[in-house]
Amino acid sequence: MQFEKPAGGFSHRQGLPFDLRPCKRSEKQSDNIDRRTESAVTTMSVETSETGKRLGLIRGLGVWAATAIVIGAMIGQSVFLVASDMSREVSSMWKVLVVWIIGGVIVLLGAFCYAELGAAMPEAGGDYVYLGRGIGPLWGFLFGWTSSMIMRPGSAAIIAAGLLRLVGFLAPSVTAPIFVWNLHIPFQSQPYQFTFSTAQPLAAGAVVLVTALNYLGVRTVGRFQVFLTALKIGAIATILVLGITASNSIPARIALVPSPAHGAIAAFLTALVPVMAAYNGFQNLGAVGGEVLNPGRNLPRAAILGTSLVIALYVLINWVYFHLLSFSQVAQSQHVASDAVARLLGDIGAKYFTVAMIVSAFGSLHAGFLTGPRIPYAMARDGEFFGFAKRIQPRFHTPSGALVFQSCVAILLVLTGTHQELYSYTMFATWTFLGLTAFALIRLRSTEPKLPRPFRVWGYPWTPMVFGVAAFAISANLWLIRPVRSSVGLAIILLGVLFFYYWRKRGTTSSYIVEAATPTG
Repeated sequence: MQFEKPAGGFSHRQGLPFDLRPCKRSEKQSDNIDRRTESAVTTMSVETSETGKRLGLIRGLGVWAATAIVIGAMIGQSVFLVASDMSREVSSMWKVLVVWIIGGVIVLLGAFCYAELGAAMPEAGGDYVYLGRGIGPLWGFLFGWTSSMIMRPGSAAIIAAGLLRLVGFLAPSVTAPIFVWNLHIPFQSQPYQFTFSTAQPLAAGAVVLVTALNYLGVRTVGRFQVFLTALKIGAIATILVLGITASNSIPARIALVPSPAHGAIAAFLTALVPVMAAYNGFQNLGAVGGEVLNPGRNLPRAAILGTSLVIALYVLINWVYFHLLSFSQVAQSQHVASDAVARLLGDIGAKYFTVAMIVSAFGSLHAGFLTGPRIPYAMARDGEFFGFAKRIQPRFHTPSGALVFQSCVAILLVLTGTHQELYSYTMFATWTFLGLTAFALIRLRSTEPKLPRPFRVWGYPWTPMVFGVAAFAISANLWLIRPVRSSVGLAIILLGVLFFYYWRKRGTTSSYIVEAATPTG
């Protein structure tokens, strides 16, 4: 896809229609830089130090592979586990379903926004490019920094930990602790208990496995993601068919459900948190926009189709839980989906279904490693991240340096934290930047009205406005209910400001050196 060149040319910062370098260049030098930058925009190419040959990411993902990425990134283990947490908060089956529907409407509005942005700027980097071009280079950098340090590796660590939690249903010994440390923290009345179990190194092994798979090439990965997505949809379809056709006369044990600890609004917002965690991933397709075939058409179709299908599946499967189990049983269950299947097929059937859920979680982990490393790759290519992250594997044309980096951070998080500890600051950062992306879309409509937009968001400007307000409300709610962990996430985000100016200063210094060494005659 060709892009219109703004007046004054592109700067070396990909996608930013203004020059960020303070040095003076001759007309010939500037023209050469512009041509090289435009080539980088369309081919995402870099040079290797070994051969000097220009390498780049290739467009190998069709519409079905792209749709599979959206579905695979969204459907993990959360939909099989969180109904019990939600039930304890809102104490009504219909309220649980309403929360799922409202959350689905929010992410569908977000999918419309990302469809427009992805079709207009189908480049590797996703939100990094959208925010940098729509709001300013600092905001684009902060997204890339936070995504590389918190959101993507944190999400991978959460999924890997949840995957091993499901394994614990089949083999309880996996969750047995190896050692426990009680750490006394200032201003805390109770010591912090750090537990290291067998599941943690196994989860790290799962991270290593998906890293290796993504290292082998985007076409192979795309086909494998279609296979995994088909398996997880098949697992969900199985429980839907069994649940819908089951008789309502299945006996249920009577159990009491404790009253909600919050008021109605607080309970709704608290129940919305795991819902948005389950829907998380709808925005990931933009990060591989540079590898999607015919992105102007396929990106919007994949984003909207994939998100809509997941919303429908989530609402239906939660209805099935309450169709098979009493409300009190759902509220007290630790493995709602497995318990629901056990009511129909017995313990053996529940174990087979748990295996299917493990495959689902692995598929979500796999999709995260397909999209996540493209962000630090795009940043490093622009000189705003660690240099090794821009390395392209010469045979498979995958961002090998960024893949290894995300893998190492995710492994560190898996080995030092738990599912609950990682969750809060990851989601706080995620929804903060989702709100900023909605604002970037609105601003781009004003600052770049002539930008080619193969898809325009429906209901503009209300759609991005509603989505942005909802995203900031979710972040604010997370801050209120988990202030300490959200503060940790905020501290890491602010640390990125220092690195932004460090890399910007280093880039400016390098430009002066190049200018001084270049003959002017």
